[in-house]
Amino acid sequence: MREKAFFLALLGVNTLLLVLQIKGLSISYNEAKILYGDFSLLRSFLNLSLNIFGHNDYALRLPMILLHLISVVLLYAISQFYVKRENDRLWIVLIYVLLPGVTSAALVVDNAGLVIASLFLFSYLYLRYEKYALGLLPFLLMVDPAFAYLFFAVALYGMYRKDYLFIGIGSGLLLVSMRLYGIHVGGLPESRFLDALGVYAAIFSPIVFLYLFYVLYRRFFAKEWDLIWMIASSAFLVSLLLSFRQKVEVQTFAPFLLIALPLAAQTFFHTYRIRLREFRGRYRVLFYSAFIILILNVMAVFYNQWFYRFIKNPTHHFSYPMHVAKELSQVLHHNKIRCIDAGNDKLQLRLRFYGITQCQSYRLENTRTSNGKKVTISYKNIPVYVTYVTKVNK
Repeated sequence: MREKAFFLALLGVNTLLLVLQIKGLSISYNEAKILYGDFSLLRSFLNLSLNIFGHNDYALRLPMILLHLISVVLLYAISQFYVKRENDRLWIVLIYVLLPGVTSAALVVDNAGLVIASLFLFSYLYLRYEKYALGLLPFLLMVDPAFAYLFFAVALYGMYRKDYLFIGIGSGLLLVSMRLYGIHVGGLPESRFLDALGVYAAIFSPIVFLYLFYVLYRRFFAKEWDLIWMIASSAFLVSLLLSFRQKVEVQTFAPFLLIALPLAAQTFFHTYRIRLREFRGRYRVLFYSAFIILILNVMAVFYNQWFYRFIKNPTHHFSYPMHVAKELSQVLHHNKIRCIDAGNDKLQLRLRFYGITQCQSYRLENTRTSNGKKVTISYKNIPVYVTYVTKVNK
């Protein structure tokens, strides 16, 4: 009962911290493309939220936070199949919510949050009901093209187990997915292997990523090949193989590696507890080092605006694509400007979310003009964006 209370408290604190971050974020260009682009399941969720709660940043990001919370609950449920102690399950969840990539997926409007929640749902249903979970796979086909790697893993697992149901469903859905979405392998041959590893390390933090890799490697030689291992390993291996040929969107593959967290926890707690207390020191150092790095990463995300003080070019800030637009729209609304030519398609689409449409009555200029009004957007008293609003005389 106490562990359940801690779990609910963890969910509450995590939700509060995420909601508090929304105030400092603007809609990015990629998010605006999802909202105003072609039909998708995620876009439907976003429009539903905006219609219910109003056209604002909180309504925009609420679906992502809800998907994140669903993922946390599902991971907590999945972990019971790998660790026996309730407090071990809490540690798995805590590590999960502290991962930099998970924090981003909980706030950024992107298919990653939907993919993670859907993948965790399938994993839980499989661990609980086994073959009956395969009935969910056809629905995942319409969620995101990335689930082709899940279908690939299901087919591989069927071959390993000599289970023709897994082979048939996995292979069939993989072929349909490739037919619908295709798979991009092209461009000039260039090795991006180290780049891919670097992005993985940034998403998971270096120590957690290295330990996940070690666990997948160790289970391979121990032939502990359950479906969860197969999903994580096959997606990870495909991403590395592709990285020898081209640039890989690691964010597409990372959700499939997240599902290996319970496996990593099972291995860590087992190797830790079979040793006498005096021989557990290096494992404690490993755990606390990883935990401290995760805390620092989360603080860097939550207090990201302070980093503008140390960056010469503000556009190099990792959160810059999600800054400026909201503050700029507020200045325009304050001056009773409801439409403007931003001179930049990306910024124009972002301003649309805040009620600023495109017209030729006003124009944003990068250089000072005789009748232009200077607008400066600052964070923590550091100017990060300067433009000039010019009224066009016709």
